[in-house]
Amino acid sequence: MTMSLRSWLGLVCSATALLVLGCASSGRQEPASAGASNAPATPHTSSASPPPASNDGHPGKAIYDRVCAACHNNPEATRSPGLDALRQMRFSNINHALVEGKMKLQAASLSDAEKRAVADYLAGAEQANDAWIAKMMCPADRRAVDVSPAASVTGFGFDPRNHRHLTQAQTGLKTGDFANLELAWALAFPRATMMRSQPVVVGNTLFLPVAEALQVYAIDISQSEPCLKWVYNSASPLRSGAAYGEIAGRKVLVVNGADATVHAIDALTGTKLWTQSVRLFSLSIGTGTPIIHDDRVYVPISQYEISVAHVDNFECCKTHGGVTALDGKTGEKLWTMRPMPDAQPVRDRGDGKMIWGPSGAPIWNSPAIDAERGLLFVGTGEATSEPATKTTDAILAVDLKDGSIRWSFQATANDIYLSGCDTSAVPPGAPPLKLGLNCPPPHSVNRDADFGASVVLGKLKDGRDVLFAGQKSGTVWALNPDDGKLIWRQDSFGPGSSLGGIHWGIAFDGERVYAPINFPNGFYPSPEVQQKEKPGIHGIDASTGKVLWTFAAEPDCSVERKTRLRTCENIGFSGAPTVIDGAVAQGSNDGYLRVFDAKSGAVLFSYDTARKFSTVNGVPGGGGAIDNATIVAANGQLFVSSGYGMFGQPPGNVLLAFRPKGR
Repeated sequence: MTMSLRSWLGLVCSATALLVLGCASSGRQEPASAGASNAPATPHTSSASPPPASNDGHPGKAIYDRVCAACHNNPEATRSPGLDALRQMRFSNINHALVEGKMKLQAASLSDAEKRAVADYLAGAEQANDAWIAKMMCPADRRAVDVSPAASVTGFGFDPRNHRHLTQAQTGLKTGDFANLELAWALAFPRATMMRSQPVVVGNTLFLPVAEALQVYAIDISQSEPCLKWVYNSASPLRSGAAYGEIAGRKVLVVNGADATVHAIDALTGTKLWTQSVRLFSLSIGTGTPIIHDDRVYVPISQYEISVAHVDNFECCKTHGGVTALDGKTGEKLWTMRPMPDAQPVRDRGDGKMIWGPSGAPIWNSPAIDAERGLLFVGTGEATSEPATKTTDAILAVDLKDGSIRWSFQATANDIYLSGCDTSAVPPGAPPLKLGLNCPPPHSVNRDADFGASVVLGKLKDGRDVLFAGQKSGTVWALNPDDGKLIWRQDSFGPGSSLGGIHWGIAFDGERVYAPINFPNGFYPSPEVQQKEKPGIHGIDASTGKVLWTFAAEPDCSVERKTRLRTCENIGFSGAPTVIDGAVAQGSNDGYLRVFDAKSGAVLFSYDTARKFSTVNGVPGGGGAIDNATIVAANGQLFVSSGYGMFGQPPGNVLLAFRPKGR
């Protein structure tokens, strides 16, 4: 169910409170101080019980209604967590977001007491230890971490080239097994709503970051039920998936935090080796999974200025993305690739205040490593102010040694975009959106056509290397990795949107590229566009770009399911696919897990994860949207994290394990 006209009118009518206090922000933002590092990781507590079902008399409610409701009661249109997701979060996470996290600017007008009151209203302030962890610790004979086997999943792309392809030998699963899967167990994490972080798999150990729990878990998966080998505690929320590699003879895990602090962890013991901030500006965040190569850690850097800069009292815009190379032994910064020069005043926006630029080019994805050419490849996002440089909405080839840009390929020029200026989020029949002084000029294409998906470096049957890139415009690109020249492009999947098209990832198995298409709620393109762009997944010939098969998703709006979901119609395929032997596993925004035959696209297995689960650790568990990158396999089991409480999608807090019946 998309946002109603009545809701849109309420959103427009509350614009003053919304723009000053709620979804947007005020004030200036400056570059972050160089070399800052995070505080040492310490144990923490979590909210023990949800807030009362009805707490209208709570003092935090009036603050929420005045400051927060216009956005969080309309999450599809505002890209924010819905009220249902906020009520399942931890007090500490909400308070952290308001005090020093992503909502700091939005909450700048609130006192500390008011911030705590809002967090208490939403989550409840009662604190309790994560007692389930002690009960789940492995017995002595399962406690040791064995890192002698080769890792099957080392990061976002599973391998340095980002193929997202696992073999039968690596997983213990063959194509024929997927039609015979059953749920083996569910593991839940208290007061989590977004299971966005992909695990690493080494032998019998699955290393899983859970961002909202501020923890990384080493989970033994060798037997019928899991147990914990160790738990790493962070002092602030995490965000990226895990990366794994060897640094100076030591096996190391790396995770990036929401505050762009990189954590290096000893894989054997879970102890902290070092932390390092890679924040370039106060609005920098860590999203893409780092990658380890030749004793270095390469870290992509994104930003959220795009979400806060549309209001008139914000000085727009100065933030850009980048990639920082760190010494893997110490965390010392070696170089930083910046895709554009620092912003300078560009023009008077009409009220005597200046628009600054260039800005933008966030890097949301995980790098692909080309050791032979000495390059890493990343995709960039939109510009957030003029001028839109040629490194926005582009693929960049970056020298591994010094961070210089060898070549760039721009897919969409002049894409200047701020989320509060997106007219495609206006429902039919609603009054036009009043654009602020920072909104993009008329000559911008205003598409937000990021490369959110990681670039894949593939090798074709004839021995040629090809770069494959999926864009939020809905286009799949094939480029020459030597110079970035176009080999082919496939545009038949629709025009995309700011959250649509190819969102988080594609996969490659040597013959085919698999491209999922997202079409989120809260966007209102023309009927012609809606007819052309269907949520689903496509199998594409990697040599020619020809579409070999297509699966188009349809909503499951049965009466019972409507009672469980905020909307049953948000069926986009936003997350990255996973290829296992001759099968492709893919999640959807409404919580369905599907496995397809890689050659034909036939559905081998389907399972609705958007429901409650009985869990092995006794923590109340429920699934939701399957988004970002959350599907891996090992030891004859398929592992899926379910829950993504953003954009109006259903939240959840479970890691699910499936195995063939009878095993």
